[in-house]
Amino acid sequence: MTDAPSYGFDTLSIHAGARPDPATGARQTPIYQTTAYVFRDADHAAALFNLQEVGYIYSRLTNPTVAVLQERIATLEGGVGAVCCSSGHAAQIMALFPLMAPGRNVVVSTRLYGGSITQFSQTIKRFGWSAKFVDFEDMEAVAAAIDEDTRAVFCESVANPGGYVTDLPAAAQVASDAGLPLIVDNTSATPYLCNPIAHGATLVVHSMTKYLTGNGTVTGGVVVDSGRFDWSASDKFPSLSQPEPAYHGLKFHETFGPLAFTFHGIAIGLRDLGMTLNPQAAHYTLMGIETLSLRMERHCENALKIAQWLENDDRIEAVTYAGLESSPYYDRAKALFPKGTGGLFTVALKGGYDACVELVGKLELFSHVANPGDTRSLIIHPASTTHRQLTEQQQIAAGAGPNVVRISIGIENAEDLIRDLDAALPR
Repeated sequence: MTDAPSYGFDTLSIHAGARPDPATGARQTPIYQTTAYVFRDADHAAALFNLQEVGYIYSRLTNPTVAVLQERIATLEGGVGAVCCSSGHAAQIMALFPLMAPGRNVVVSTRLYGGSITQFSQTIKRFGWSAKFVDFEDMEAVAAAIDEDTRAVFCESVANPGGYVTDLPAAAQVASDAGLPLIVDNTSATPYLCNPIAHGATLVVHSMTKYLTGNGTVTGGVVVDSGRFDWSASDKFPSLSQPEPAYHGLKFHETFGPLAFTFHGIAIGLRDLGMTLNPQAAHYTLMGIETLSLRMERHCENALKIAQWLENDDRIEAVTYAGLESSPYYDRAKALFPKGTGGLFTVALKGGYDACVELVGKLELFSHVANPGDTRSLIIHPASTTHRQLTEQQQIAAGAGPNVVRISIGIENAEDLIRDLDAALPR
């Protein structure tokens, strides 16, 4: 598209990155179900492998269907480029991979999705990396946690499942003062509700499995590059600023400028980690993004109605939805999420653990599912499922204590969902 910045969000959700297929005129982006691509000649092949020309070599690295998706998400997030991969967890590793090395650490929020807490507290140790967990409500503590070995700061824009809203400008300032990139997981908000790059984020990650796809069919992840970070300002990021032996001494930042991180993610990350997104999954996600704004409007509308109803029910101890005026994050959410705070929140039941289990078992319309962000309304008891691997203290810190259920509000009629909850809540 030409002059893309002049188009509105809804238009870009449908058109960004996509053009009619030049061979057939197909209007919908085709699924390029191919592993490899024919080179024009030996010189063309050499130029591609030397990163002297952009094109398609092998679908572990690049694929035309995936390329459309990358451009669309980068455009919606206000980035210069994006790298799609096989899942949200893959995206988090892909984001850290060019930045980290054995002995290095990342400062992360305590208020993260349980699987992310496990990935950062346990799995990354196998790479020789470590994570420092800090409550991002205390930015002085975040700054104090940063040391000479810190290479990134990581948080969620709005936390899954606790609904905590991160003060993104403040986090960005702390990271910037330390000469570090801020990585923001924007899965729960989507670019329709929040643009972390506009608030100072360096990189944005998504589990596309959730709201971007929106139909519960495929898994996928993406890393969006703001293009604004100076990777050569210090010696902290040699993978991007120093000669790369695998490409005859090429320096990614010197050669590709604002797109350095994106090119590294493809040429090194996907090449060697192999966390490839398949073209059919990209196709499903592209179709989902076409209706992203419409879905998010309904998610937000329904979630607010249902959160207000739950808050006034005497069986409920607390509701964490940041769109409620009673939320401690209400004012912050209004500033960072002017269109709404999404469809995901938690509910604490007065009846505790047993009441949560009973509620989940009696619901009819709500599906007992571990994945949020679907068009259908979903519910899960994190303490016995997604956050089961955490200690009770960690569960509570993540907003997923034993008496808490996570609700992902879909786009059904809100009145039907309220009736379902009312009938299933223990009396």
